[in-house]
Amino acid sequence: MIRVLENEFYYLDNFQRVLDWIAQRYADLLDEDEQAFIAAFARLPRPAQALFVRMVMRKGSLFRASKLNYPEIGCPVAAAQDLLPTGWIVSDPVIDIDELFELLVKPEILDAFALGAPLKNARKPDQLEALRERHGEPRAFSAWYPGCVDTVFAIRVKPLCDRLRLIFFGNLRQDWTEFVLSDLGLFRYEQVEFSSASRGFRSRQDIEHYLQLHACRERFDALEPGAEELRTQLLTLIQEVPRHSFGNDWLDSRRERLLFRIGQQLEKDKDWEAAHAVYAECRFPGARSRAMRVLEKDEKFDQAYALFCEASAAPESEAERQHLLRIGPRLARKLGHAKTAPRRAVKPARLDLNLPVPNGEWRVEGVVLEHLHRIDAPVFYVENTLANTLFGLLCWPAVFAAIPGAFFHPFHRGPADLYSPDFQQRRAREFDACLARLDDGSHLDAILATWDAKAGLQSPFVAWDYLDRAILELALRCIPAAHLKLWFLRILQDVKDNRTGFPDLIQFWPEEGRYEMIEVKGPGDRLQDNQLRWIEYCREHGMPVTVCYLQWQEAA
Repeated sequence: MIRVLENEFYYLDNFQRVLDWIAQRYADLLDEDEQAFIAAFARLPRPAQALFVRMVMRKGSLFRASKLNYPEIGCPVAAAQDLLPTGWIVSDPVIDIDELFELLVKPEILDAFALGAPLKNARKPDQLEALRERHGEPRAFSAWYPGCVDTVFAIRVKPLCDRLRLIFFGNLRQDWTEFVLSDLGLFRYEQVEFSSASRGFRSRQDIEHYLQLHACRERFDALEPGAEELRTQLLTLIQEVPRHSFGNDWLDSRRERLLFRIGQQLEKDKDWEAAHAVYAECRFPGARSRAMRVLEKDEKFDQAYALFCEASAAPESEAERQHLLRIGPRLARKLGHAKTAPRRAVKPARLDLNLPVPNGEWRVEGVVLEHLHRIDAPVFYVENTLANTLFGLLCWPAVFAAIPGAFFHPFHRGPADLYSPDFQQRRAREFDACLARLDDGSHLDAILATWDAKAGLQSPFVAWDYLDRAILELALRCIPAAHLKLWFLRILQDVKDNRTGFPDLIQFWPEEGRYEMIEVKGPGDRLQDNQLRWIEYCREHGMPVTVCYLQWQEAA
């Protein structure tokens, strides 16, 4: 149930909570400006504090006093008088004409510049374009618009506040709304104990490295595909991405992910040489496979085959092993090597359906579900939700174990190292204890007890909104514990890749205590790689899975 916020200064209290948390846990990492800010903020009168936080939490850095209308603060101009001596905000800032146009509405622009025809009736962007050439020099807002009685403020320390937000959350993706959503009851989080070692940043250099990487990623995201200068911009950006190890696993992972994305863009632009150069030094999962691919595209078959042999000796994942099975025969053929017998994959059971096109809105999965559903053998659309939910509920104590560096603020949906290669290894004891319940049969009670006790708490695995307790009870009744254990062990091998790819539907026969997973493919659809890997895994271990191919009946 959503609660109404009764505290009118909730946003200020939340901001102060962040400052207190940082001062307590990260004091040794703060620079002089950050330390001075935290100390000075506490000495300000409450209206001034509230006004400042409102500015921080709003977009942009320029604000008209008339738009800062908050009853709990009162007059914003009066509240600002205690802020001005800090230098954190300034009144009547010097701005350029583009910033002026962001502040003014069209009638004010006509008044400020005494515009006549034809500009008077032009669109605002056209007015700006016409006036920009004649008014290139920045000036104070009051000089731009002398007749305006409104006051404009500019906040100057948003970068500092962003750094504090970064230190608290460990990322710049989460913002102040996390507090509000939590206060309203929309998002609720598991409460994890924080050890002294549970800090996202361990040194000031970690913070600087994060900001450096973030700036590079923002420049990459701002690039326009297809632009003539795109290659030059990408090559320049590559030089700006740090190459040295940060000594911080999750920061190193962010850098490798960015390099991988740059390589993908170069590959998309068919710049094989530059793409290979990026992939060759990138340690992000899949980079080696992409390097083989671009070498093949560049017809450097010898280099590609040498890399293929290296990868074959020690594949990094099931995904890479799958790629090797495809590219190996092609490269061997290009180089004139002797043919090798192809590996025969275990074929899943197949169901072919020919059904009439339904009326109204529909999805192929829903059409097949309705066709197969029976009272004594119900069918549910679960895709990845059921297996992940059962895993998340059984292994809740392991996923939310207070491992150093996994949780460092109260708003984690899951551990920070969820996708790290050593995710399972760092919690081996906890996961062993959870999975042991599948051996003694206590997993049923454990899963349902967690469902009841943790209902609605944020989790990277549990799909509270898509499943209900009745489906879980049915699944636990029909799916053998040995099969669940095989699912969960494979998820733990590679959480990022193996949490997806499960079949779309599941059918239960409660009286017989059995089940069938069904992957649905409509006309022209084909199985994706991660689906093929899960299907093969299930068939190899004797778990029932069928691929249903749906065709539409031709109208009479």
